[in-house]
Amino acid sequence: MSRWKVLPAELHPDVHRLIVRLRRLKDHNELSTRNLAAKTGYSAKSWQRYLNGRSLPPREAVEALARLSGDDPARLLVLHEGAARRWAEGRPVTTDTPEDLPAAAEPTPAKQPSYGRLLRAAVAAGAVVTVLSVSAALLLAMRLTEARGRLADERRDAVPTAPATVSASLVPVIYTCRLEQRDGRWHANLSPAADVLLSNTQVGLEVAEAQCLLRRAGTAPGEIDGIFGPKTRRAVEHLQKRNGLIVNGVIDPPTWQALREGTPA
Repeated sequence: MSRWKVLPAELHPDVHRLIVRLRRLKDHNELSTRNLAAKTGYSAKSWQRYLNGRSLPPREAVEALARLSGDDPARLLVLHEGAARRWAEGRPVTTDTPEDLPAAAEPTPAKQPSYGRLLRAAVAAGAVVTVLSVSAALLLAMRLTEARGRLADERRDAVPTAPATVSASLVPVIYTCRLEQRDGRWHANLSPAADVLLSNTQVGLEVAEAQCLLRRAGTAPGEIDGIFGPKTRRAVEHLQKRNGLIVNGVIDPPTWQALREGTPA
């Protein structure tokens, strides 16, 4: 069990709650910061800053730790959403309630209408952000559940010549790239996909096929594990930039064409 430093007192409770949750996941899975760096693509020093409250971990780092720990990313992402809003405010946390504020801090009658409008707008905006955050978290949870079910079906139907290694990660499969060129197009013989949209957090044989072709093209996506994570996204962006495509980190039909043909679009 790690002996953690006391978190800075000025952290907002939402930020404090997220960091404590990340610390518990790390301790429960007996992960060192070096392990996290090797498995998530974020350096050990970065994880030290995140877990000691000196900087806010990015969304992708939170997702990666959740996958490694076998935890539901949706719940962590809801915590991260609230923590990110509080972090962006950049103001010290206070426990004062409106009734505790000194009378001198109250706006003058001449400024009350403007303040009231701003307050109502802020409340409305906060409600919209909350609804969108919850909706996004639910959608992500549904996508991950469907992807895991589809991946389980694909593994049951996979050919016996595709070796797999089991590790402590959430998706313990390493795929083998069997590259060959047919009719001027490259194939890794994991999926015939040519127009399936692939983006961050997606899982499956299509992702493994794209990772094999990214490696053949000279952009390292990390392990060929069928998980679209930060390393795979960076490899896609590098390929898109090199081939003059729109750099969005998403494997779309033009990106598939560049991967299959192996020539700039």
